[in-house]
Amino acid sequence: MRIIVVGANHAGTAAINTMLSHYPDAEVIVYDRNSNISFLGCGMALWIGEQIGGSEGLFYSSPEKLRAGGAEVNMEAEVLDILPEEKEVLVRLKDGTERRDHYDKLILATGSLPIDIPNLKGMDLENVFHVKLFQDAQAVIDALEQKEVQKVAVIGAGYIGVELAEAFERKGKEVILIDAADTCLSTYYDKTFTDLMEENLKKHNIELRFGEKLTALEGDGKLQKVVTDKGSYDVDMAVLCIGFKPNTALAKDKLETFRNGAYLVNRRQETSDPNILAVGDCATLFDNSINDSNYIALATNAVRSGIVGAHNACGTKLESIGVQGSNGICIYDLKMVSTGLTVEKAKRAGIEVKYTDFEDLQKPAFIESKNPPVKIRIVYRADNRQVVGAQMASEWDMSMGIHFFSLAIQEHVTIDKLALTDIFFLPHFNQPYNYITMAAISAE
Repeated sequence: MRIIVVGANHAGTAAINTMLSHYPDAEVIVYDRNSNISFLGCGMALWIGEQIGGSEGLFYSSPEKLRAGGAEVNMEAEVLDILPEEKEVLVRLKDGTERRDHYDKLILATGSLPIDIPNLKGMDLENVFHVKLFQDAQAVIDALEQKEVQKVAVIGAGYIGVELAEAFERKGKEVILIDAADTCLSTYYDKTFTDLMEENLKKHNIELRFGEKLTALEGDGKLQKVVTDKGSYDVDMAVLCIGFKPNTALAKDKLETFRNGAYLVNRRQETSDPNILAVGDCATLFDNSINDSNYIALATNAVRSGIVGAHNACGTKLESIGVQGSNGICIYDLKMVSTGLTVEKAKRAGIEVKYTDFEDLQKPAFIESKNPPVKIRIVYRADNRQVVGAQMASEWDMSMGIHFFSLAIQEHVTIDKLALTDIFFLPHFNQPYNYITMAAISAE
């Protein structure tokens, strides 16, 4: 079995390692147009903000490791076209030569690309950046060393934008965070939680400009000003973090796609062509919170899809159990985690939901060590009362709790059953009437 993998990102690397470990007879050929693989972009802000010593730990694999495992790895090699009828790919190699390569199965792991603002003036100015790859992060770090770079604009207040705002502030820069939405992190949290993050950012002197749409970048060769529909701001650097789109230009006209252009796949990661699979950010996944296909670009989802796709490419029929989109963020000391649907997401999806909120200390009040409160919201369907989402926030690391809710969504647990779930108590850890149980009991 000859299997070609296009892209050695998180999903591609997971697929490659799975095949090398479980199917020693498989012939695995890898093409990636980058010069490195497995960069953990989620740690980029830690590197930029000097919360870690360098970038070395942000790589968990390498071309050498994959070659040692038995794969043929071609870096800085771009797949130019796919010929499904011939089961071939057309590739330009690093040395400029082109070749056609045959496959029995093809795994597309082409990932995602930063969203551009169409016709935005000034994108070619010096000190204007996108961030996704290792090279992007290195370019930002190099730019920060310029003495004249003192004020940085971050465009986009999603996870990456908020993390970078913190990183730049930790570097001693003035930071302005701009987003067209009226708050930050609105993809993952309802207003009662986004308000907490807004307060946290303001407390650390980050200027917030929400509800403002970027219209232009201005400067004489080098960036000097960002302009929105409501004002203009003098800055020395700008980083655009307005989201990502699936990178599907290679085969979007040859395979069935989702409404946002991602390759539409089944639970075995198979596309509309039975010999082509798609994994990671270029593909859809099955979302248990809405019981349908969806697009949720997270590294954890990418890795799982890569594993599932690899087994199916090699002939083992394995279906994904679906995902909930579990995620988290830590900015300064504020930790926030969520999974499934928010109330706002449910409304947009046409799903009628109710929710229950609760807030309490992590441990009993008599515990004299650090004992911050935890805020929790559980979202559940109005018709069958099944849990479809949860959000939690605290200065305490309560992140393991979100796995509990992820499983609850996956297994269609009702809010009523959740209220009676056996949760242990010991003062060192929690309260006898803990916030999860109390939130569920408090539901209508």
